[in-house]
Amino acid sequence: MSTLDVAATGAAADAVAAHVPTLVADRVASRLFAQDHTLWGEAAEEESAKRLSWTGLARSSRHLVGEIEALKGELDAIGYDRVVLCGMGGSSLAPEVICATAGVPIVVLDSSDPDVVRGALTDLDRTVVVVSSKSGSTVETDSQRRAFVAAFTEAGIDATARLVVVTDPGSPLDRDARAGGFRVVNADPDVGGRYSALTAFGLVPSGLAGVDVEALLDDADAVADLLGADDDANPALRLGAAMGGTSPLRDKLVLVDAGTENVGFGAWAEQLIAESTGKDGTGILPVVAIGEEPADLYDDGTVVRLVATDDEGDDDAGRATAASLVTVAGPLGAQFLLWEAATAVAGRLLGINPFDQPDVESAKAAARELLDAGIGAGDAPAFTDGAVEVRALGGDWLGDATTVDAAVDALLARLDRSHGYVAVMAYLDRESDADLEHVARDLFDRTGRPATFGWGPRFLHSTGQYHKGGPATGVYVQVTTTPAADLEVPGREFTFGQFIAAQAAGDANVLADHDRPVLRLHLTDHDAGLVQVRAALGRATG
Repeated sequence: MSTLDVAATGAAADAVAAHVPTLVADRVASRLFAQDHTLWGEAAEEESAKRLSWTGLARSSRHLVGEIEALKGELDAIGYDRVVLCGMGGSSLAPEVICATAGVPIVVLDSSDPDVVRGALTDLDRTVVVVSSKSGSTVETDSQRRAFVAAFTEAGIDATARLVVVTDPGSPLDRDARAGGFRVVNADPDVGGRYSALTAFGLVPSGLAGVDVEALLDDADAVADLLGADDDANPALRLGAAMGGTSPLRDKLVLVDAGTENVGFGAWAEQLIAESTGKDGTGILPVVAIGEEPADLYDDGTVVRLVATDDEGDDDAGRATAASLVTVAGPLGAQFLLWEAATAVAGRLLGINPFDQPDVESAKAAARELLDAGIGAGDAPAFTDGAVEVRALGGDWLGDATTVDAAVDALLARLDRSHGYVAVMAYLDRESDADLEHVARDLFDRTGRPATFGWGPRFLHSTGQYHKGGPATGVYVQVTTTPAADLEVPGREFTFGQFIAAQAAGDANVLADHDRPVLRLHLTDHDAGLVQVRAALGRATG
């Protein structure tokens, strides 16, 4: 395969043939890279006018290479070998993929769980913390920043020497950090969070951790002209058409790691696609496949095989051919730009604004309301089974269930077996509880329908938008737990435990307000409850 390659077969190839000639005739690629904000209709113009600088980041971010090197030199003087990134959504997902692909360690803190936060507040004498927030008002990130400043101070370490802030110029965080004497790197304000991989949000923490960020920009720069060309062979036009142009719309995009060198790329693409397209009752649901690629797939899905850049296709021999298949290869920097452009193209085909996220804001507002009201876990449970409290929202569908197994059965009975999906949302520790992710594959095997898995609260900045703004075809399982010990948020009237409880309850309430059925499973004893939940979700159909 070439440096950047997109190949399609089946329904995806039909979509490419149907739409790419029109996209070329309408000069969509060249207009996109010229930052033409009229591509998505009049209603989107105000937002898109201030969200298109990502198309030129391969060149406009070059100044950051020197800045990061100088910053790293300053920090090397104090001695560090551990970088912690405090950030949510686009501020954390890109650096996580960049560092994993480069084989460079970084601690990504994108949780409000007090046990997880406490676990990150270690080894402070060898730690540098990067606090990333585009708006400068993200509550999760602000709370994490406060916790680290307090921990450094308590340990007798000058926090201003160990903490770097990445934010938009003029944001509340920008003003406060500069006033407090902290190092600040400003990002391009005309780039949305999920398109920010090649801005300071992606590059600063990765560079401080030891990644060659200049090579990342080189890879993107090498394909920028190709992606901006009005040509039938343009990979972004082909991928965008395959994503948003199938007829009827195959709105489940199954991302399969088929040997790609880009470690964890599916999680980054998941946020980009779901948050960009899931609105106005439509959208594309990315499903990050776990385990082997399924031989039999639902007929409203397209499989995307992420293969190595030098893949020759030999591994496909004997593999079942999906009815709609796309194969994508390319180095990480090039793929960041490819998928961003393709998602913007898919948004045009879907008739939506790919740059706003209205339902992410609704979940944030609901969490704030619950915090203000002093509400954490929510209403009394419908019943308790062993170490699990069970609550049902979004309609009278629980019936006479009195066990976790029966509650799961009742929820799955609501699943549309033609177009529906199951979403599991776990407000747990994504490292120590990582095995729970496999219930997504179990649920697919059990129902024949796509199942997604999201760690809370990070998914709120990702698939959370699709859950509420996309088609009303999902059923939702939320798993929460009681932390081993709570943790104060310095200078705030709430704790981390209260905050994550409000985030979970707020999201469930917004889903219910959108008539989405939600099964809330709260573990009163983490270990025992997790065994029950894992068994109930993973068991074969009775």
